Amino acid sequence: MPDYRLELATLNDLPQIVAIYNSTIAGRMVTADLAPVSVESRRPWFDAHNAERRPLWVVREQGTVIAWVSLSDFYGRPAYNGTAEVSIYLAESCRGRGLGSRLLQEVLALAPQYGVENLLGFIFGHNAPSLALFQRHGFSEWAHLPRVAVLDDIHRDLIILGKALN
Repeated sequence: MPDYRLELATLNDLPQIVAIYNSTIAGRMVTADLAPVSVESRRPWFDAHNAERRPLWVVREQGTVIAWVSLSDFYGRPAYNGTAEVSIYLAESCRGRGLGSRLLQEVLALAPQYGVENLLGFIFGHNAPSLALFQRHGFSEWAHLPRVAVLDDIHRDLIILGKALN
């Protein structure tokens, strides 16, 4: 596998980030969005990330964004500042090649420098590949929220996997 590296995302990357995100919606495995989102609608989300505390990274292959990874605030109150949610999204052509595992491993190594003591993954209960990925990297179930999402008239569980980093 090529030697991919995380780079801080720029605003110019946002259209490719959104395209990767939108490519996951129809599968009903990864996101609770039910219809594609626009670049404009994702601008506040993009702006909420910053290089000092909650980075948004991209991975490029021949100049094209093929994956993105973010650390996001878990909850908007200061007492939770040491806890962050990690999100990993891969272009369709890159799924199943081990890239997600490599990126999660890298984020686990980098997260403490951003003040992260606990890392969370929010994963649908029917998304066995993502659950297995996080569990292989030492995450365990911290919460099970039954039937909190409805995707195509099917109630779905949300599993919150967590890992203490210190």
